[in-house]
Amino acid sequence: MIPRAYRHDLNGSRLTPGETVVECSRLSLGFGGVQALDAVSLDVVQGHIHSVIGPNGAGKSSLLNCVSGLYRPQQGSITLHTDRGPHELAGRPPHRIARLGVARSFQNIELFSHLTVLENLMLGRHIHMSTALLPALLWFGPARRAEIAHRELVEEVIDLLDIQEVRNTPVGALAYGIQKRTELGRALCMQPGLLLLDEPMAGMNAEEKEDMARFILDVHELAGVTVVLIEHDMNVVMDISDQVTVLDFGRVIADGPPAEVKRNPDVIAAYLGSAASEAVEQ
Repeated sequence: MIPRAYRHDLNGSRLTPGETVVECSRLSLGFGGVQALDAVSLDVVQGHIHSVIGPNGAGKSSLLNCVSGLYRPQQGSITLHTDRGPHELAGRPPHRIARLGVARSFQNIELFSHLTVLENLMLGRHIHMSTALLPALLWFGPARRAEIAHRELVEEVIDLLDIQEVRNTPVGALAYGIQKRTELGRALCMQPGLLLLDEPMAGMNAEEKEDMARFILDVHELAGVTVVLIEHDMNVVMDISDQVTVLDFGRVIADGPPAEVKRNPDVIAAYLGSAASEAVEQ
């Protein structure tokens, strides 16, 4: 049985596997004299894990920030396809993009350290809460029933990520790896159709990376949630990705299946290096 937290039917983002869910066309973004994105185009396919890799400063996080609405590209378009039709995301505020079924985690942990794991995850339900102010303040009737329903879903996420023992612990008191897992959980609580993960395994040891990779695969395989992943661990990228896009100085230098990308000489020269490429081959 697939837990409710893995279903994204509330957002109208169900598409047939193989259809394009996100279409980025010639995105350009600059900060002063720095060109973060230079005519970047890529398509993300429904049901895929699509990894975006490249050196530091290549424009990877800037790309996710454009898709999620934190940045507005100076040129180009970002089209999200749902079963309700296409939606242009460029220039749309983040909360409206979230309501279309797009959730994300951040490279630097963006949790409320003084709140518990449970409370942080409940914040992920905010886009689904529509109780009137007075019932919410008094916590009676529809407001109470709605919060109980939301909490049941959050408890499912807690079980899925195996963080039951720390559910009532302030996030600031937790180990780094558990904080990263909690941030993934908050994104899952939004019931996304598209999940944007910005270096979810950064700073983790080998065991923590293995756990995080397993959770990402569970979300992807059990419910067909489309994942866009930024990650520097090439072994993880090559193991779990369906498609890989490589950025260098804000430009796409390669795009294709992992086996094809890791043999691309431009990728080897710009990012992997010959020694790293041989390690990935092994």
